[in-house]
Parts: sequence; structure tokens; C-alpha cells
Amino acid sequence: MAAFLIVFLTSLLTLTALPAAESRLYSNYYQKSCPRFNQIVQDTVTNKQITSPTTAAATLRLFFHDCLHNGCDASILVSSTPFNKAERDADINLSLPGDAFDVVVRAKTALELACPNTVSCADILAVATRDLVTMMGGPYYNVPLGRRDGRVSKASAVEGTLPRPAMPVSQLIQVFGSRGFSVQEMVALSGAHTIGFAHCSEFSSAIYNYSKSEQFDPQYNPRFAAGLQQACADYHKNPTMSVFNDVMTPNKFDNVYFQNLPKGLGLLKSDHALFNDPRTRPFVELYAKDQNTFFQAFARAMEKLGVHGIQTGRRGEIRHRCDEFN
Repeated sequence: MAAFLIVFLTSLLTLTALPAAESRLYSNYYQKSCPRFNQIVQDTVTNKQITSPTTAAATLRLFFHDCLHNGCDASILVSSTPFNKAERDADINLSLPGDAFDVVVRAKTALELACPNTVSCADILAVATRDLVTMMGGPYYNVPLGRRDGRVSKASAVEGTLPRPAMPVSQLIQVFGSRGFSVQEMVALSGAHTIGFAHCSEFSSAIYNYSKSEQFDPQYNPRFAAGLQQACADYHKNPTMSVFNDVMTPNKFDNVYFQNLPKGLGLLKSDHALFNDPRTRPFVELYAKDQNTFFQAFARAMEKLGVHGIQTGRRGEIRHRCDEFN
């Protein structure tokens, strides 16, 4: 009950502190126009997660790539045409899993039957992400509604706006800082790596022929590195080969990701960097020690990310289909 009150009060504070554009979002936005909105999204994501257990991590990553780039406007969902190469076909987005796109399409289809031309794809993605995080054992956080879908999606604009697995901490701080996120918020959001997986190609240079004297990056636990080498042995032949981000509790949203880092069990270069850099290490240690503190910080950061760069009113549209502009 106390935890619920903390999240509830945090949500109220977040809403009252929203800038003018974001303050047009309301938690009960669809109460009259689409009263079954929350239930339809919840039913859709539950069914999808049961049949495809990677959906939660996939959707969280999709939401992140949509919002951090240029605001939560569902521009990541738009398909390319002969006249426009869309965001989803930018190099960094090519590995976004299909299950994430599929769960949004399924929810949109159901909502169009229940209340046509009413619910934005941006709102569906935001609520689906929250519901899936909660399903995996993560914190519940507030998602105010009323976002519009963007009318622009260009692959050429993506480079440099999203973090890459091999980025040094200084560059990660710059990417997040340019979007208004503090170092602590960046570390909290990195805790999303508690679920999901990464393709072997994203860290292969750290586990094979790392240097003349080292077979693998010495930041890895030796047994973990040997296991990764074995798991990724055929990644050249099979580029989809993947490994869990959190090898200890891969299907549970918890703080074990942070506990893994001091033990050399981080998967990506950026994971190791969070523990090794003095600017980020205190937050890694804090969240490793106290899951409730991590959950509260993650919830606040997700609420902030969810209203980043949004479009409301006439600035956007309600797409009929999430993968194409009206």
C-alpha cells in the first residue's frame, strides 16, 4: 500500500509539473470516447506476452527508440515507402524485434473496431510498454494520455540520437543529456536491460580475439566470457543469434542487472562502462543494493520519457494504421 501511494503521489507531482504542451495529457483521456481502451490494450499485451515471451523486452526497446529520438509520436512504427526511408529502417533500428510492432498493430486493430479513429498509436505503445513492464514484475507508473501520432519519420535523422552498445559513458551522457535526462535517470533507464537480449554481433569484438594478449575483454567474468563464446560460436552464419542481457533472472524485471555488473556479468560494453565510470558507478551500486529505489527511479524516468517531445491537438494525427500516415 505504501509503495502504491508513493507511485501515485509521484504521478501527481509529475502531472502538475508538466510543461504546457504535455499538460494537455490526461489519465482519463479516453474515458468517454473509448471507455474500454485500457482493458483492450491489457488483454492484447497479455495474450501476446503469453504466446511470445520476448514481447515485453521488445516493446520496451521499441518505446525507448521511438521516444528518445524525437519524442513519443509513434514515428518508429511507420513503414518505408519508395519515396521515404522511415526511422524503422535506420541502421540502429533494424534489429528491433517484430513482436513489438505486432503487439501494437493487434491492439490498434482491436481499438479501431471498438472506437474508430479515436486512439493514437503513440498512446497504445506507451500503455502497452507500461503494462508489459508491470507483467514482468516491474513497477507500475502513470501514463497520461492524449498523444498524437507524428507525420514525419526519416531514417536519416536518427543517427546520433540513440545510444549504441559500444558508446563510452561520456557519449552516453551527452545523448541522454541532450534530451534533458540526468546521469541518474540514464542509469535508471539502463536498468531496462534486466529483461531482453542482445545479438551476438553487438558484443562479439569483446569476446573473440579481443587483443594480442587477451582472448576476451578482461572486464568479463572468465567463465561468463567462455559461456558467451560457446553460445555465439555460429553468429557469423546466424546473425539473429542472441544472449540474455541479464543471465541470472532474464525473465524477471528486477535489480539483478545492476548486481551483475560488479561481478563481470554485464553483456555489452556500455554495461561494463556504467560500473567502471565514477559518474555512473554510485547509481549502479545504489540500485544493486535497493530494488525499491531502482523501481521508483525507473518509474519516474519512464514517466518523463513518456511525455518527451510529444505532439498534441492539431500538431499530430490519429493514424488509421500505425505503419502509415493518413
